[in-house]
Amino acid sequence: MDQTPASGGAGGGTSTRPYLIRALHDWCTDNGFTPYIAVHVDRSVQVPMEYVSNNEIVLNIGFDATSGLDLGNDHIQFKARFGGVAREIIVPVDHVVAIYARENGQGMAFPAPEPLAEGAPVPAVPAAAEPRRTGLRLASETSDDEGDDTPPPPDAPSGGPRPSLKRVK
Repeated sequence: MDQTPASGGAGGGTSTRPYLIRALHDWCTDNGFTPYIAVHVDRSVQVPMEYVSNNEIVLNIGFDATSGLDLGNDHIQFKARFGGVAREIIVPVDHVVAIYARENGQGMAFPAPEPLAEGAPVPAVPAAAEPRRTGLRLASETSDDEGDDTPPPPDAPSGGPRPSLKRVK
């Protein structure tokens, strides 16, 4: 269901993954939960590599932890603070392997992306454009001076519930 070509192949449509990610992000936000995404990391993902463990990173994509969040059809882009330093994050949507609420673990899992062939070009990231606005925003959410609300590295002990995810095929 999720792997249909963007140009309308046998399934006749685009991937459902970006729509499901936006829907679950909205659900988390509307219910006061913190949306986290688990991301499969390879050379097409722009994240702080020091927080990557076993080719995976978990990112808080709540409005309180991000600036300029854009949940696009091809990429998720935002700025976030890691160790007090603002970093630009770019994640291809097909590299998101789960989205869930930190507080109760409810969410959805997706198949891992196909590995990039050795020597294959990295997919282009669209030029920075005005981010598409989703959900409710507070005026302070546009500031780059937001607090450091990034999740701990994935291998750090966690006191919160484990995600309860449903896999989409």
